[in-house]
Amino acid sequence: MDRPWYAHYSPGTPREINIPDRALSDFLTESAQKAPHQVALRFFGRGITFAQLDQLTNRFANALRGLGVQPGERVAIMLPNLPQAVIAYFGALKARAVVVQTNPLYQSAEIALQMADSAARVLVTLDIFRDKVDPVLKGSTLQHVVYCGVRDYLPPLLRTLYPLKAKREGMWKPFEKVAPNHDFLRLLESASTAPQQATPASSDVALLQYTGGTTGVPKGVILTHRNLVANVLQCKVWIDAQAGQDRFLGVIPFFHVYGMTTCQNLAIMVGCEQILLPKFTTMDVLKAIQKFRPTLFPGIQAMYLALGNHPKVKNYDLRSIRGCISGAGPLQAEVQERFESLTGATVVEGYGLSEASPVTHANPLLGKRVKGAIGLPMPSTDARIVHMETGADLPVGEIGELVVQGPQVMQGYWNRPDETRDTIKDGWLRTGDMGRMDADGFFYLVDRKKDMIKTGGENVYPRDVEEVLFRHPKVKEAVIAGLPDKFLGEKIKAYVVLAEGQSATAEDITSFCAEHLAKFKVPREVEFRKELPKTIVGKVLRRVLLDEEAKKHGGAAG
Repeated sequence: MDRPWYAHYSPGTPREINIPDRALSDFLTESAQKAPHQVALRFFGRGITFAQLDQLTNRFANALRGLGVQPGERVAIMLPNLPQAVIAYFGALKARAVVVQTNPLYQSAEIALQMADSAARVLVTLDIFRDKVDPVLKGSTLQHVVYCGVRDYLPPLLRTLYPLKAKREGMWKPFEKVAPNHDFLRLLESASTAPQQATPASSDVALLQYTGGTTGVPKGVILTHRNLVANVLQCKVWIDAQAGQDRFLGVIPFFHVYGMTTCQNLAIMVGCEQILLPKFTTMDVLKAIQKFRPTLFPGIQAMYLALGNHPKVKNYDLRSIRGCISGAGPLQAEVQERFESLTGATVVEGYGLSEASPVTHANPLLGKRVKGAIGLPMPSTDARIVHMETGADLPVGEIGELVVQGPQVMQGYWNRPDETRDTIKDGWLRTGDMGRMDADGFFYLVDRKKDMIKTGGENVYPRDVEEVLFRHPKVKEAVIAGLPDKFLGEKIKAYVVLAEGQSATAEDITSFCAEHLAKFKVPREVEFRKELPKTIVGKVLRRVLLDEEAKKHGGAAG
């Protein structure tokens, strides 16, 4: 196939990568051997070296084997970005278990569904989540719950204050009152530091990453060690991260596949320090950047937007950052330019999905980049735009479904052979995203198939309208959705968050849109909000808005 994107790779970026026949966890041991005293994890000022991290993960692997976990059995990890999350992840891999990443924001019913579907044997989580984990245990396949505390890896003063704060807020209970569970630190202390005799094969399943995919029904994406190693190597050559020089700001959640690959796994493979933050709080991030001087900041638009709009942002020195790849949603030009002006960094948009480990495209950090494009296919990755129904290739510039192929593409969905066959056709992953490719090989997303709005016989892609809304000088954030309309089929409604101190009317918004958009793309309704519903990684939850509309109109929005 024709691959025009090669001409626009950054200097030195290979077209193809060699994927070693190794497990992902092998790279932690290798980094520990190369630079044992290099800090691997920094958490609120406290550092853990690569040598220490390698030993701690050996301990956790041995602890899991002591609990009876066999190769191929599932270990669920429900943690924010803490040292324990990284230790549990690589320890489980060393034990040849399969990691199941679980969102810490899940409630009991959601946790129970994921544990049942994956048949997880062990769950590693925080002590403050006991109230929602306990109801899951009855009738579950879970045989062990390992609880850990934020305070375990805090500096002495913060470790002293944490239980006081947690007790005051009703979050913390003494470990001894909960049984029959395990304490993370006690497990580590009682386990050997000896490495496992048998290491995972590259073909072994490493991860079940749950995703709504293209249907909205949570499914376990099966990713092998080879899938994960391939994608980390692709990111490594793309970003050109350097051991001993680069430091990663680890605030993008690691339980999300984007943060897991582009920060946690990449930093471990290269041998770089990660500055862990368990939650995105604008002021905490500003302070961490100034104090610890990260150079690479994988993030999302919502993070760059919040930092750029903070009233005290100019009081902080952010110029240590050299590169940011924005994922998990579109990057608006205004947000990109604002953050670049504050930091001097290069901010580029990338694209991926859980089914591809996740990265398939990104704009180069050096050389040509195109605003509004998701970028070029990664090394060893092919991409095409095809007709939604026939699967035939479409000419340059025409809109169709994006399909991808590469060593990072999943093996399939856990226990869902029919959905696997529907999603992977002749070795090509159907992304469910609508896009186009230009003559230079840069790809552009228009929107997801399910988000496309049909109004008055015309197709409207939300991103086209949202780009214009973001350009309004009084608008901070905006999203549109299609609501049922008996005349038009669907009508466009805009949900708008105004910038601080600004005021506007619905007519102000629609008039601005009318200056820049075809008439059929102009929102028919505008609703002003203080904030938009979002996932923990900052994606706007369009479905929540639709559900609210459905309730208001007796279920019509669906």
